[in-house]
Amino acid sequence: MSDPLIALRNIEKTFSHGVSRTFVLRRITLDIVPGEFVSIMGPSGAGKSTLLHILGMHDADWTGEYDFLGQPVHRLRTKHRQALGRSHIGFVFQSYHLLDDLTVAENLDVPLSYRNVPRTERQSLVADTLDRFQIVGKKDLYPSQLSGGQQQLVGVARALIAKPKLILADEPTGNLHSGQGREIMELFTKLNADGTTIVQVTHSDVNAAYGNRIIQLRDGWLVDD
Repeated sequence: MSDPLIALRNIEKTFSHGVSRTFVLRRITLDIVPGEFVSIMGPSGAGKSTLLHILGMHDADWTGEYDFLGQPVHRLRTKHRQALGRSHIGFVFQSYHLLDDLTVAENLDVPLSYRNVPRTERQSLVADTLDRFQIVGKKDLYPSQLSGGQQQLVGVARALIAKPKLILADEPTGNLHSGQGREIMELFTKLNADGTTIVQVTHSDVNAAYGNRIIQLRDGWLVDD
């Protein structure tokens, strides 16, 4: 058994309301090894997206221990945590999170710029990715000029472009028609077969079945794995 890529120990997340606290995640302990394809499921409000954002290092306001690639994320300063996440993780957001003032091609270039990829190589990777996702005709458009489905495709393309070790996807096919959704899931399956670890949040039993492990959350607790 290989060392875990992700090791979580007693992760808890709360929100304060005056003097009271609401738990969003309770004592989450979980290992994910390299090459797994994990689906996180559960009802709305179970804590699925919150857990994904902690894994993606977007949220530092939690307690417990999180080791990623052997690095103690819970002890890292903000700058180092962000650098670690940007170097190894591709994130597909439910609400796209494209940069409004950048074109499609420029949005795709952003993750490459974080990884110090040389400019000519970046241009070539952007061109290949535009082609792969059949969005070459959209490369000079801004997010506001795209439909929801097109923005979702760009968001997926941006997450994959730098060949990250880990892909985190929050309802990755939520705004795509069924044909596009199936293509994205088949692409994830291929990337996973090539060694990329994938963790997706999904409400879809069909999408969950593409993975090799299903984790169920309920009221912030991990109830089934």
